[in-house]
Amino acid sequence: MITLRACAKVNLGLEVLGRRDDGYHELRTILQTIDFHDELTFKEEDLGIRLTTNDPSLGTGRENLVVRAASLLAEASGYRGRAFIHLEKRVPKGLGLGGGSSDAAATLVALDRLWKTRASAPDLHRLAASIGMDVPFFLHGGTALAVSRGDEVYPLEEPLDLPIVLILPDFSISTAEAYGNLRLTNREAGLKLLHFAWNLPEVRVGLRELVNDLESATGDRFDSIQEFKRLLLDLGATSSMMSGSGSSVFGIFHDEASAEDAARSLGLRGIRAVATRTVGGRAYRAERLKQLASFGYERSEEASEP
Repeated sequence: MITLRACAKVNLGLEVLGRRDDGYHELRTILQTIDFHDELTFKEEDLGIRLTTNDPSLGTGRENLVVRAASLLAEASGYRGRAFIHLEKRVPKGLGLGGGSSDAAATLVALDRLWKTRASAPDLHRLAASIGMDVPFFLHGGTALAVSRGDEVYPLEEPLDLPIVLILPDFSISTAEAYGNLRLTNREAGLKLLHFAWNLPEVRVGLRELVNDLESATGDRFDSIQEFKRLLLDLGATSSMMSGSGSSVFGIFHDEASAEDAARSLGLRGIRAVATRTVGGRAYRAERLKQLASFGYERSEEASEP
């Protein structure tokens, strides 16, 4: 049996430069894993690929990215994939936190070991990219600059250790609708985000200057998103932003105690909030290797990186 955590992510700034010839949008964003996660358990069995979950709103067939990832790995490797998978869902879907993508990446990594398919890092990356734009990032986690459609990922090894408070609204925002609401003409990449990417030690200052272009495309939810940002700033956040296409909003805090106080205060107002923190790439991969080692799998960190 293998049990893996699947961390969520936030976007530390997101620029939409315009529409590409293939119909997608050209993006620049900083992706960051956080210590707010789902948990997946994998066992071998004789009944094909079977998924159960604690979340009754989730499908358990191929429409679920976990099953899709397992099926694609089996097809690519020629293995007659058989696995029982249980998904303990904590990261809400549809809030811009990448929970489904993270679950899919964890599935590729775990079943590669359980089934002994020995897929290469490039092979896993290709499979991940075929599932969804964010999935390749979750193979290595930490902090990364993502460009192109968001699937071209460049890890940034300078570790970030930032307390974060997440507001988890009771409404979601359709990614397709958010991009459809954008009114952009093709433009050059802004320098602020790229400057931020190469100056991570100054992140607490730099975040105040970063924006998420999709905030302006949230339609009738725009006022709610802005109110959540104001609440976090009033509670002591140094900066606040919507994650991805929303609807979650996060704030960066000076220390863990301040973040926990803010999350409690929001809870007393009837707003669902979670105090968490960023997870660096090395810590993310080390934890995953530790979990795999408990299954009897040992491999160096360098060899495991895509």
